[in-house]
Amino acid sequence: MVNQWLDIMSLVDQFNREIKYLRLSVTDRCDLRCFYCMPNGFDGYEEPTDGLSFDEIERVIASFTRLGVSSVRLTGGEPLVRKDLPLLAKRLAALPGLDDLSLSTNATRLAKHARALHDSGISRINVSLDTVDPVKFKKITQGKLDKVIEGLLEAKAIGLNPIKINMVIMKGVNDDDVEDMVQFCLENEFTLRFIETMPMGDTGRNVRDHYIDLHEIETRLKEKYELIPAVMAGAGPARYVQVAGTNLKIGFITPISQHFCDTCNRVRMSATGTLYMCLGDEHKYELRPLLRNGISDDDLDQIIRDAINLKPLKHEFNEKPEKVMRFMSMTGG
Repeated sequence: MVNQWLDIMSLVDQFNREIKYLRLSVTDRCDLRCFYCMPNGFDGYEEPTDGLSFDEIERVIASFTRLGVSSVRLTGGEPLVRKDLPLLAKRLAALPGLDDLSLSTNATRLAKHARALHDSGISRINVSLDTVDPVKFKKITQGKLDKVIEGLLEAKAIGLNPIKINMVIMKGVNDDDVEDMVQFCLENEFTLRFIETMPMGDTGRNVRDHYIDLHEIETRLKEKYELIPAVMAGAGPARYVQVAGTNLKIGFITPISQHFCDTCNRVRMSATGTLYMCLGDEHKYELRPLLRNGISDDDLDQIIRDAINLKPLKHEFNEKPEKVMRFMSMTGG
């Protein structure tokens, strides 16, 4: 009876990986234009009516939590482009079984919304920031760095913690900014995570020549800092070290050089209700038509179970870089 109950309350794929983490895109729109995420001049956004309503989102997340998912991250595009996002966050935070509600953002609008997000139940945030050089930031994103810094400082002031800085490392673009980013995070008590570039879809062609193995970055940091093994709470795949004598933790996310597919515990849902089981695979499951045709809660739970079994054993970024043709902004970060 105990094993039967555990099976009912768990979402397990065909390779016996328990899915505990959903990354939920609330919009495919963004106010920056990072060249590795969105093509220059892109305007093929989904129509607002195509996106799931707050009621539909809450219903899907309730199904996932009934099935054992305990961590949800709100993403985009840029999630703060979505009107009234703190209201959605408050509704999701109240769902039974959801223990961890977090947000990924580029922080351009964070100064305005940080307090409402904190009060709504967002427990922690990740901020995409690839450089603290204003000129390079403009080149990478076509945006202004000062808005991001303002947002970060406001989030820190109102008590969002931890604040994790996600830096995508690109050879010849920002790999010489690593030490400056370490110093920035030391000074501001942020956690720092380095991420390898992923050759995903058309935009992936822009970064294939900029790929760098994060082992090189870690080796370089060891020449300047004493790094000791560390752990940090969270649902993601980062491996952490800590700079000795400080509180700074540094994470390494290595989807290419040391992929973590065998322990992958996450799936993604787009703003239009499409489930993607893997960033490196085109398998998907459309939930929006089912929701709008009046699917029952029991049937929705079963559909999600069926979808999870489409999750592949591993991505094929190295073997078949042309396999995925969608943009990261459409998938959900």
